[in-house]
Amino acid sequence: MKILGIESSCDETGVAVYDGDRGLLAHALHSQVETHAVYGGVVPELASRDHIQRLVPLTVEALDEAGVAKSALDGIAYTRGPGLMGALLAGASFARSLAWSLDIPALGVHHMEAHLLAPMLEENPPEFPFVALLVSGGHTMLVLVAGLGRYRLLGQSLDDAAGEAFDKTAKLLELPYPGGPALEKLAEEGDPGRFRFPRPMTDRPGLDFSFSGLKTFTLNTVHANDGDPTARADIARAFQDAVVDTMAIKCRRALQQTGVDRLVVAGGVGANQALRARLREVAEAENATVHYPRLALCTDNGAMVAYLGHCRLAAGERADLSFDVTARWSLEELTEPRPAA
Repeated sequence: MKILGIESSCDETGVAVYDGDRGLLAHALHSQVETHAVYGGVVPELASRDHIQRLVPLTVEALDEAGVAKSALDGIAYTRGPGLMGALLAGASFARSLAWSLDIPALGVHHMEAHLLAPMLEENPPEFPFVALLVSGGHTMLVLVAGLGRYRLLGQSLDDAAGEAFDKTAKLLELPYPGGPALEKLAEEGDPGRFRFPRPMTDRPGLDFSFSGLKTFTLNTVHANDGDPTARADIARAFQDAVVDTMAIKCRRALQQTGVDRLVVAGGVGANQALRARLREVAEAENATVHYPRLALCTDNGAMVAYLGHCRLAAGERADLSFDVTARWSLEELTEPRPAA
């Protein structure tokens, strides 16, 4: 079964082709970073317009790279939510129209579920069950994954997600957009011993996260060291260390509480090298394994959508011709694939 995957939830247009027998055949991606950089963040209207312009050429590119004709496709998967409404509608309308013209099924899938399963595209994919740390955009959560569509939320951010905290702190430090990678690079130059920031909600039981207080602590530290040119890198290092330690502590608790010995890290923040190094230490201490998607598949992409679409379509799940998209969609609302009657 050959599936075309369409991702358009925010500011990256992704198109990929996945074959159930041969694996990932091709994936094409366009990032809108340059478009939004001048505004310091994503402008939804501009994002939607750019998706409309990019979807056709990226689809042609992915199909050509895969050596697959449109007529050979068996289905199309697209991101139904969560995300920006206009951006989601651009991808959904394109995917549905193309599927209708080819007389093949189309299925809207959950963006975060796609991230959860992205490591399945690697050579040594994790087996179910596993604990997943999902850190993507506005989401930070720990999930127990028992199988496709079988998810139990263990903990989540009660305010700012880790990615949001990285971006807002980067703005405080006057770093360019996107803030997360820029802050990580600056932190490499910082002195780890100069500042120590709090590790939020690690002094109490539970697996929830909170990063808004850490952002405020960072703001106060920036103001207290105004005029010191060496402080920026040291503050960046202290902030990153605090976020990484907090997530590592929560992941270790999740492994201990569930008794699972596999940890998956997915989403854009999962590309952070300090986080990866710290979680390798946690996994080793807990006699567990840790799995990541390749760096190119940490951020939003069509490959994860195509893979998830293949899993659900191959299991017989179908949708009627009517469709909608949703800006908010809880992961716990998902179910196992339900074959069409």
